[in-house]
Amino acid sequence: MNQTSIARFITFEGIDGAGKSTHIGFVADYLRQRGVALVCSREPGGTSLGEKLRELLLHEKMHLETEALLMFASRREHIAQVIAPALARGEWVVSDRFTDASFAYQGGGRGMDLRKMEALESWVHPDLQPDLTLLFDVPLAVARARLDATRALDKFEQEQADFFAATRNEYLRRAAQFPQRFRIIDSTQSIAAIQVELAKLLDVLLENNSTSD
Repeated sequence: MNQTSIARFITFEGIDGAGKSTHIGFVADYLRQRGVALVCSREPGGTSLGEKLRELLLHEKMHLETEALLMFASRREHIAQVIAPALARGEWVVSDRFTDASFAYQGGGRGMDLRKMEALESWVHPDLQPDLTLLFDVPLAVARARLDATRALDKFEQEQADFFAATRNEYLRRAAQFPQRFRIIDSTQSIAAIQVELAKLLDVLLENNSTSD
């Protein structure tokens, strides 16, 4: 029997300081070592236009609906130029954030009506959802300590505790709403322990990643 590989879409989510970015390279390397062709990308960004919008979104003050619309505009370009073509080629896509981040940050943190977020989601990608969403979760105090120990902060990272509490709560609400694709990672663990957990999740995905013709 012939084995046909199935393209997969994996997203990394979490509040700023949750530590998700630390593990993207590990996941990409783990998959490549097992013969998976993949594309790594990020949001906002991922395309030439998206990277320009990223600079505006991370550093310019704007109305919350303007912010949400620009996020989804960048996402639409990202899907058209990067995600959809890669999946069509049979490649896996690993993205640092996707639509769950908009629900968490603009919906939870900024307080935008979630019905409007749902309308944007159904417009921009009605038939596309991640196969696996890794939600890196930490208490707010841990996330803040990590941010304060790193680089200059963008406008989201400079927000106050109540913003991040609402953002985290929306992430957890989304995870409860879509348990089939979300896996919550306790990001207070050591890097080594997290990578063991990630490897197990990826192994399950790889084991289920072929169909018999």
